[in-house]
Amino acid sequence: MPKIRKPASIENGLSEVVKILSEDEIEEAIGKSSSYLRKCSDPDNKRFQIEHDESVKLDLKCIEKKKAPPLLNSHEFMISRQAKSSIINEEDNLDAILVKFAILHGKLVEVIKEAQDPSSDLGKDISDVEKREIFESIKSIEDKILKIKIAIDKNI
Repeated sequence: MPKIRKPASIENGLSEVVKILSEDEIEEAIGKSSSYLRKCSDPDNKRFQIEHDESVKLDLKCIEKKKAPPLLNSHEFMISRQAKSSIINEEDNLDAILVKFAILHGKLVEVIKEAQDPSSDLGKDISDVEKREIFESIKSIEDKILKIKIAIDKNI
């Protein structure tokens, strides 16, 4: 029976890496086997711990495969849980957060469509100013996703 890992843990991030990357990709990234990562991902085994530079290399390899970086996400979630009092207001609830997320998603779609409009700055090509607006919109969504994760974890 597989061990349950806390969502906000490096161990969970490592178990996700093992699912995303092949044995060869892990070896190429850090020069170690998936067996090493499984040992590091065992929450009961404190002898094996991933090095910071290895976690960065593994996340970069996941990004190459067009997957979200699991270890970065774990770090972000761990930090946000510690600071959740400043991120989640008591009056926030999951429904309200989801509504705000939907609004931000709509704004992102609108910004991208406007940037690709033939009558925009560079026509169908996206200008640097438009890219900045798109990235700002994406960042807002990422912040809201973080709030959703915290709200679910907090069970508000």
